Amino acid sequence: MFLLSFTILLSGCNNSDLSDETIDPAEVYDTVSVIKERGKVIAGVRFDTRLFGLKNSKSGKVEGLDIDIARELAKKILGDETKVELKEVTSSTQIPLLKDEQIDVIIAAMSVTEDRKKEVDFSDVYFYAGQSLLVPKGSPITGLDSLSSNTTVIAVKGSTSVKSIKDKAPEAKVAEYDDYQKAFTALQSEEGDVLTADNSILLGMMREDANYEMVGGLFTNESYSIAIHKGDQKMVDTVNEMLKELKESGEYTKLYEKWIE
Repeated sequence: MFLLSFTILLSGCNNSDLSDETIDPAEVYDTVSVIKERGKVIAGVRFDTRLFGLKNSKSGKVEGLDIDIARELAKKILGDETKVELKEVTSSTQIPLLKDEQIDVIIAAMSVTEDRKKEVDFSDVYFYAGQSLLVPKGSPITGLDSLSSNTTVIAVKGSTSVKSIKDKAPEAKVAEYDDYQKAFTALQSEEGDVLTADNSILLGMMREDANYEMVGGLFTNESYSIAIHKGDQKMVDTVNEMLKELKESGEYTKLYEKWIE
């Protein structure tokens, strides 16, 4: 079933070979050195995405797969998984915050796209997903073919889902919200007919409220990677070593089973 058809693949092509543009080595941001001098990793993570990065309203802690990976990165660079600061990002703010050097990396269920490759480097892929549709159970919407000019599709501003749904269902109206919690609340409040995002994100919403279901299968392929300052090959190599070690030790499988399965 597509709801759980997530593929774990940490090896393969390195996504850091991103453009033919020549970067002056003297101008490259050295993230590893900055982290070691500061004594902590500042990771840009989601606070609104169940399973990957969600702030627990009771404990105040941010929890999810991406949060645990951020801790593993701190352990890799500093030898201490507690040496990490979690800074909230959204689809719209994540790259500006990285480029402004307010965060060291983006670990935020972030899809690799050609446009994003022009601004940041990416690690190897650590998670695969695909875009789908979330509707109230019993909805007449069964897939992309059901979307029309009378349909309001809810999506998150700055996400890859916005462009994709506009391309695949151009007649539908798209209502954009700042984050996934606001988007899901809008769907629950009937401010729209359907919500679109990656199936991994929609699965978290279904676990929160069993009155909703995914329909229409997957209509995109999304690869989640860790975003790094452009040209910082040292940090790319460090992150990829961390991901490889997680895979080979079996720790990634444990994290996957903890949050996703």
